[in-house]
Amino acid sequence: MKYNCYITGFGFHVPEKIMTNHDFEHLVDTSDEWITSRTGIKQRHISAGQTCSDLAYQASLQALKEALITPRELTHIIMATFTPDTYLPNAACVLLEKLKHSNIAVMDINTACTGFVSGLEIARGLCAISSKANVLLVASEVLTSRVNFDDRSTCVLFGDGAGAAVISSTCSPAHNMAGSLVDVCLKADGALGELLTVKGGGSAYPLTLGQPVGENFFVQMEGREVFKHAVRSMYNVSLEILENNSVRPQDVSLVVPHQANIRIIDALAKKMNLDSSRIFVNVQKYGNTSAASVPIALAEARESGKIRAGDLVLLVAFGGGFTWGAALVRF
Repeated sequence: MKYNCYITGFGFHVPEKIMTNHDFEHLVDTSDEWITSRTGIKQRHISAGQTCSDLAYQASLQALKEALITPRELTHIIMATFTPDTYLPNAACVLLEKLKHSNIAVMDINTACTGFVSGLEIARGLCAISSKANVLLVASEVLTSRVNFDDRSTCVLFGDGAGAAVISSTCSPAHNMAGSLVDVCLKADGALGELLTVKGGGSAYPLTLGQPVGENFFVQMEGREVFKHAVRSMYNVSLEILENNSVRPQDVSLVVPHQANIRIIDALAKKMNLDSSRIFVNVQKYGNTSAASVPIALAEARESGKIRAGDLVLLVAFGGGFTWGAALVRF
């Protein structure tokens, strides 16, 4: 069946508060040199009381403005997050209320850092069944609410932020530099879930009234194993989506990868035999913002002129679960 699916609006928002590597030197046994050489991160934006929906709201306003629609014209809201304001109501419902809208379909999804790419797959399905779809896809995380600041191996990695996109079944010349969603490819392997996890508070690890918060309430990660699987998984899914669409790596104008660690990004570029100029990197400014990582990078790449009309852009991510995926967008 022939259908159209366009990304007509982009936006992102990060908290004003910045935490540099030097700030961490006063919290844990680490240094700016150690963090930078191993991760590429120089700073990250930290919530100063803003919630997941607060960040999502600001990013959404930008995306809606660029898409030339009002919140009342939305048909769906998809929120990708594992750090919602509350378990109930879900983050999409909270955002819906902030946008002063109601009576549309909303949902939260949780595929960790792959969340935005997963949301693109859902959005293109909605565009396929409706010629009037206007889907607001937001990935928003307050990761610092689930970071153990006594754990130097993880606390330096993460930041807070939100990225948003409006995905519609129609597009007009008034939509400047809209992107056509060509394809999405998603994968998962639950057997690898223990490598990157947040257990505390789940039904398998319930909290009891008065019980102290334990380490399992925060992000726990086997860094070396995550690195190996992340590079391999992102490389394989990138090749698969390119082959499925008869595209060579050399035909891709820009790769926008999940911004987790510069070593992972560099290893992916090397395996794909792509020059660094064709890989977008902003991990140095924001750290790992999980689901928000790819849409923040995509919006910033487009805003900075790294993406031009006619460019074919590859989005690729991996996350806890283990999940991973890729998407192709033609601008």
